[in-house]
Order: sequence, then structure tokens, then C-alpha cells
Amino acid sequence: MRILIVEDDPMMQLGLEQSLTAHPQITIVGQAEDGYMGVEAAMKFKPDIVVMDIGLPRLDGIAATQQIKAALPDVRVVMLTSHTTEREIIASLSSGADAYCIKGASVDRLLKAIAAAAEGATYLDPQIARQVLKHLTPPSPSGNLANLSPREMEVLKLIVEGYSNPEIATELYLSPNTVKTHVRGIMNKLAVDDRVQAAVVALRSGLV
Repeated sequence: MRILIVEDDPMMQLGLEQSLTAHPQITIVGQAEDGYMGVEAAMKFKPDIVVMDIGLPRLDGIAATQQIKAALPDVRVVMLTSHTTEREIIASLSSGADAYCIKGASVDRLLKAIAAAAEGATYLDPQIARQVLKHLTPPSPSGNLANLSPREMEVLKLIVEGYSNPEIATELYLSPNTVKTHVRGIMNKLAVDDRVQAAVVALRSGLV
């Protein structure tokens, strides 16, 4: 994965670069120190993933994400920030961010967010997930956890925890295709359209 880092704190930039480049599947293609430079770098490098702070000089990360998504809709944006207000969380997701991760979280959690975004899924840090739920459209009342098999329940719990399909396959000793089949079955049985809505059903039903 080709990653662009947009972060104004030099120490945070260095820490992210060192942490991410320790993984052979990740290449840092560029870094930017403010929102305008982040948009320019995204246009230049066309990364797979942008790791974006919110509190940036000149142009904040929310506005920068909007501009990047408008021009490059296939680029995935992972917000990595210390901002946890409802306004900023909802504004970030509305701007097109694919994942929201809190600074200070483990590198493993950031990698989960990056992996989920790369798959086209949405990742919410557990610290802020419940703040987001009440702003989402309630899932269909026909969704029924009782219809799920024990294996589908295991898969759903891992979806709620932010696991990507490959990670679920590893955790449960299943093939990736089997996991995809289970995820489709879960969405069909819960009458939802995507993984995020499936997670909403699980959270509101007290599964986690």
C-alpha cells in the first residue's frame, strides 16, 4: 500500500513513518505539513491511503479530505487525530473519511484502520464508535441476530471490533472466501447494506 502522511507535528510524522515502514507491505510516498500541501501531494502521488490529521494549518483535515475525495474518489482517507468531539467526527465522516482513529492508539489499531479502509470498509475507533451510532440511520427492523449461525456471530463480533476480512480469516482459521460468504450471509439476514450497518445492529442489540 502506498501511503501519504498529512501531519503538522514533526515528531508525529517521524513516528508514523518509522512505525508504518516497519511493515514491508507499506510504502510512504510522501508527507505534508498542512491541508493545502496534503491536497497537492495527493494529486501528485495518487496514494492508496492518506493518513490525515484534523488540526492542520491553513486548511484543516476535514476540508482537505473533501477536496481529495472530490478529485480522487478511490483514494482512502484514514483520520488520525486527537479530536473526539461529535461535530468533528461526523464532519470527518461526512467529508468522505473512510476510517477514524485516535492518536495514542496502538500501531496495530492504526494498521487495522488502514486495512479496513483499503478494503473499502469503514473503521471507527472503539472510543468514538458509540458517538457515531446515534447519527446513523437506524437499521431495518427486520434485522434479527437470532437468525445468525454461531459462526456468523463470531464473524460479526470481529467486524464490530474493526477486523478486516483477511484478519477475520486468520483469527478464525477460515479461508478469505469463506469469510466473504459469512459476511454476505450476515448482511442478508440482518437486512443491511454494509458492514457498518451490521455493526450498528450488533451494538444496539447489546452484542458488544
